[in-house]
Amino acid sequence: MFVNKKYDIITKLIVTFFIMTMGFLSSISTPISYAQSGGIADLPFLDFNSDNNNKENDNLKELYDMIPGLNTKDNNDVGNLDSKTGNKGAHEKTLNEKSVDSKNNDEGKINDYAIYSDDAIDGIGNSGPGNEKDKGTTATTPSILTSILDKLPNSDVLSDSLSLSSPSPPPSSLESKIGQVIPGQYIVVLNDDTVNLREILTNVASQVNIEGTEITHIYENVLDGFTINVPNERIIEVLEQSPFVDYIEKDKVVKASAQTLPSGVNRVDGDLSSTRSGNGYGTVNADIAILDTGIQISHSDLNIIHQKTFVSGTSSANDDNGHGTHVAGIAAAKDNSIGVVGIAPGAKLWAIKVLDKYGSGALSTVIKGIDWLSPSYVEVANLSLTCECKSSAFDTAINNAVNSGITFVAAAGNSGKDTSTFSPANNPNVIAVSAIGDSDGKCGGTGPSTGYGRDDTLASFSNYGAVVDMAAPGTKIYSTYLGNSYATMSGTSMASPHVAGAAALYESSHPGDSPSEVRNALLSKGSTPSTTCDGNGRGYFTNDKDSYREPLLYVRNY
Repeated sequence: MFVNKKYDIITKLIVTFFIMTMGFLSSISTPISYAQSGGIADLPFLDFNSDNNNKENDNLKELYDMIPGLNTKDNNDVGNLDSKTGNKGAHEKTLNEKSVDSKNNDEGKINDYAIYSDDAIDGIGNSGPGNEKDKGTTATTPSILTSILDKLPNSDVLSDSLSLSSPSPPPSSLESKIGQVIPGQYIVVLNDDTVNLREILTNVASQVNIEGTEITHIYENVLDGFTINVPNERIIEVLEQSPFVDYIEKDKVVKASAQTLPSGVNRVDGDLSSTRSGNGYGTVNADIAILDTGIQISHSDLNIIHQKTFVSGTSSANDDNGHGTHVAGIAAAKDNSIGVVGIAPGAKLWAIKVLDKYGSGALSTVIKGIDWLSPSYVEVANLSLTCECKSSAFDTAINNAVNSGITFVAAAGNSGKDTSTFSPANNPNVIAVSAIGDSDGKCGGTGPSTGYGRDDTLASFSNYGAVVDMAAPGTKIYSTYLGNSYATMSGTSMASPHVAGAAALYESSHPGDSPSEVRNALLSKGSTPSTTCDGNGRGYFTNDKDSYREPLLYVRNY
């Protein structure tokens, strides 16, 4: 009898010590099982049903039942995560969280969604043997959902720096292709602008584990929706079933289509326009948004009044590539007797960084840049970037921005293909621009080769086709560059800002004209195949690759 009591006391002391230890570990948010996370077998479960009349066993059972997570055989597979998932956060579920989730598990299934092994979190949703009762139940713990929602301000607008949620960067220009899908990233378009994003995420979280999910952009003006980066495709499957979602698109890669009077300005008679580009003075009172790699903010030959970045890892729209700075100079370099001069000299530039230092970016990031634009101030937006793709979300954003009063100009692309497969140039509401080669700033085709074909011919790299609206010079264009310097570049990216500058020049003398009126004015004043060369800038080009003969930009009459 004495011996039994002695063993009973020793047993109770051991278990009591164990309980106190577990309580202490729980208070410091220790994972459920160090043994599981370390690959060590857990303590064996005791069988209390073998002798119901054993009082010593009953006493031990009473103490044992006080230990959370150790009083049922059904949970001995909890935490057995697939090591290939790399889900570090899944091991960090505390004992207190587990008790909360066990309550949720009793609330029944939701839409019979199965929980995949990749979605398992310690304590819930494991699809292993002996855990069938957990299938189809809540898949996201309250703490994980809260951590995701806490990154969303009440206004549903992310901070300027995007520090709250950083998307996975697109592949570098050395690895990616135009139109390449960005893994795990989607553009979600809603059918109701009154829907709260928090409600949508909460609903999704009730059906599938959304741990690791990031909302990288939220659209409020030209599009109702957001961009989401997900760790597994199950989340997208659940989102697609939401009555609030109109459609979902895979996010894709877009790329840049890459005081001396520049030959391009001379070729379209910018020096003979109302502002007399190159005479050393005068500015154009219009605002041009350059959505690109940014603009060198400190460049002395550019009039930058606003800057904004939407590229992860950057804190300003300062150019770290050179492309955007070059584009900006073509459109609006100052007429100040130094460097170069643009088509719309001194126009107010908005530097909107949507492409990274490699000249690449996500469609969703470009959409966010468009969403941010204020139609009250910006008359013209230039998109010297292309994606060999078709995006309804991108088109919707542009269409709504155009309807708000912004004239959009876009590069046709440098692939030597039909532009109909390239966005945004294939949007009928933008002015799509092809590139011609010009070596002497004059019509007539008498200059030397441009390196991309004969003088006054369609550049060999330029895209073409019926969706192209206008042509402009795009070979060996001299313009502003990084380091407060100047450089020569070629591409439809260089052709597009010639037209964007012309649009701004026109709007400065025709305030209030709609984008369609601006477009029609540019097209009607352009040179055509029937235009006789005047020995200066008025005259057409040859070697177009299709039957549609787009007008060549001419700005003398603006």
